[in-house]
Amino acid sequence: MRGDDQMTGKREIFGTDGVRGLANAGAMTPEAILRLGMAVGRVFKNGQHRHRVVIGKDTRLSGYMIEPALTAGFAASGMDVFLLGPLPTPAMAMLTRSLRADLGVMISASHNPYHDNGVKFFGPDGFKLSDETELEIERLMQDGPNAGLAGSADLGRVKRVDDAGARYIEFAKATFPRRYALDDMRVVIDCANGAGYKVAPTVLWELGAEVKSVGVEPNGFNINRGVGSTATKQMQEAVKEYRADIGVALDGDADRVIICDEKGRIIDGDQILALIASFWKEIGKLRGGGVVTTVMANMGLETYLDREKLNLVRTKVGDRYVVEEMRARDMNVGGEPSGHIILSDYATTGDGLVTALQVLAVVAAEGRKVSEVCNKFDPFPQILQNVRYRDQDPLGADAVKKAIAAGEEKLGRSGRLVIRKSGTEPLVRVMGESEDDALVKAVVADICAAIEKAA
Repeated sequence: MRGDDQMTGKREIFGTDGVRGLANAGAMTPEAILRLGMAVGRVFKNGQHRHRVVIGKDTRLSGYMIEPALTAGFAASGMDVFLLGPLPTPAMAMLTRSLRADLGVMISASHNPYHDNGVKFFGPDGFKLSDETELEIERLMQDGPNAGLAGSADLGRVKRVDDAGARYIEFAKATFPRRYALDDMRVVIDCANGAGYKVAPTVLWELGAEVKSVGVEPNGFNINRGVGSTATKQMQEAVKEYRADIGVALDGDADRVIICDEKGRIIDGDQILALIASFWKEIGKLRGGGVVTTVMANMGLETYLDREKLNLVRTKVGDRYVVEEMRARDMNVGGEPSGHIILSDYATTGDGLVTALQVLAVVAAEGRKVSEVCNKFDPFPQILQNVRYRDQDPLGADAVKKAIAAGEEKLGRSGRLVIRKSGTEPLVRVMGESEDDALVKAVVADICAAIEKAA
């Protein structure tokens, strides 16, 4: 599958998950963010009522710069602004609906380092914006600085909401089945020094677990640094040190989760999808006869679901594409290998904490160790490598096209390739998969070498 199949080729500012980039540069300067807020405000003002937007953020230093710039843009367009402080992305999606807002905003670069930041938007239904809406926002950003300004008497008001975290805590707790308990469970929770650092340990403790927290000391610079779902070593070591039953690692904005068992072995998003889908099928809760995932999902998951007589539907990479397919097919379980799991019975976007609670519910129901419950299949050997490029798109080079074609021929029907450009960074992601480990490593290495020469 070619990388250009992954991209619309039309949007210039928006990527696969909102607007993202280096803080105080490019699309992430105060001026650019101000224009973004004004344009978004114009798109979402429809009617004579007082329009409201809710804004949350993670723990990055640059959030203190981006939040006021957005606030000024929205207020200038005539929208009332409610500032909710550091909260997970899924909390913002939930609170957008709960507070009857016209728009929800999350300031975060998710799993990226602290020096990056971004802005994600949610419509009044709690779902991320469509490509068409993002294109309209970009079009309006090209207008002059005075376009769409509200009159002096119609400027938006700004206020802080102090109980937003408590609202999300109660929401998350309510997703855990009452017939189960965590009273005998010892849990390590790694919050990546990010948006979930307050709410996630509180939820687990209030549900009865003995909680050991790591990654809960944000300082503006350490989000995702050596902790969280993209750096799980600290969680794994803590699980073994404290003889915990399970480890839970969130990413910087807590919409992803990676789990490890009591032995410190990783359980990724594919295993989580298999676990929840099979359990929900058993209790009559699964809708749509399967799960939705992306082209990056392991073939081992597909084989497992086939044995369980469940379907696997693949989309292009990006959780909003997974959500769109879930809605179209009325399916309630979807996600990505990265641990971005969408359970539409509870949330409109990925929620790492809620997903972890559903895994804990299965463990409680089974009454066995996490290692015995959560490893549902043996994954096919899969290699993923990233190749950084500058300005020129290397995927258009003849040598790269030939290397990809040769790789596809070598793998045949026993494997597959997914080659795409990242939607958030200047990277080409090369993924190869096959039952033959040596073969897939060689194929991926050849393609990466061709891309590096062309880049």
